[in-house]
Amino acid sequence: MEAGLKRTALYSVHKAAGARMTEFGGWEMPIEYAGITQEHLAVRTRAGLFDVSHMGEITVRGPRALALLQYVTCNDAARLRERQAQYSAFMYPQGSAVDDCVVHRLGENDYFICVNAANTDKDYEWLVEHNSVGAEVENVSSQYSQLALQGPRAASILGKVTGIDLASIRYYWFSPAECCGVKGLLARTGYTGEDGFEFYFAPEHSEHVWNTLLEAGKDEGLQPAGLGARNTLRLEAGYPLYGHELDEDTTLLEAGLGWICKLDKGEFLGRDVLVRQRTEGLRKKLVGFEMAEPGIARDGYPVWIGGERVGRVTSGSPAPFLKKNIGLAYVPPAAAQPGKEILIEIRQRKARAVQVPLPFYKRPK
Repeated sequence: MEAGLKRTALYSVHKAAGARMTEFGGWEMPIEYAGITQEHLAVRTRAGLFDVSHMGEITVRGPRALALLQYVTCNDAARLRERQAQYSAFMYPQGSAVDDCVVHRLGENDYFICVNAANTDKDYEWLVEHNSVGAEVENVSSQYSQLALQGPRAASILGKVTGIDLASIRYYWFSPAECCGVKGLLARTGYTGEDGFEFYFAPEHSEHVWNTLLEAGKDEGLQPAGLGARNTLRLEAGYPLYGHELDEDTTLLEAGLGWICKLDKGEFLGRDVLVRQRTEGLRKKLVGFEMAEPGIARDGYPVWIGGERVGRVTSGSPAPFLKKNIGLAYVPPAAAQPGKEILIEIRQRKARAVQVPLPFYKRPK
């Protein structure tokens, strides 16, 4: 492992549990414990516990907080009620994402934003650079650990270690809460396609909260899960990953995120490009596909239609729950249609794949 990597407060716990570690976003993180497939299936059928303390947290406060967020993000933060969260993105002028993020409204003029680990410094600097209105912007990442408890049994497990009525926290809402005897912020959010919660709290309590949750979930099949399963789960759910589906050269409309771009909220960075694309059309479009022949598509593999190379795979993997090999790719808009065949170049061999609607997986109601 390269020198200079950051570690979460649970590093020694992961090592003691036999986790296989990997570099991710400048952090040394657990990729798997018992195995990616086993952890993936635990989350889909029971529950998994993830250490996601590498994620960044930024606060935006003061009388001009909303004005700053409305200018730098694509979603409409003015629609947020107190204790409500919103999926959004910090924007470049070219209509692409600096990063995708989750904005939480703590109260009037008080916002708490969860951002991607590798982009935390870039995001903070971007907010500061565009803060002509005088909002108070602070990178508070070092003040928080974050654990994600995900899966159909997440609420049942969490109910054993908190006094809060979890049914009162709706999807994409949150509440101040005490879990495992530790005060923090509890959000009904996640990156797996399952019901679940993300708990933000002071890092010095990390081992206690981690161990208490695992003990509480022991009889319900709770497993610790690593970033490997987190990736296959988000892929099945059709969620984008920054650096793969999202980058500075891809607009949010091309990435299929038009639903978070509120073009009617007023001026924001990149809005004019998105308005133009709405009328003139996209340069490329994100599609989902299933392999129709043996082979696993991986990030960067070329996509062919007929004899022409038309795009590239952004994410690809076996899907443990669906028992298929799936992927996401960018193709020309005219070629983007469910049922249409594409070819994925896998080590000099072109393998057939079929476009399918996204998401690949939707949890049962």
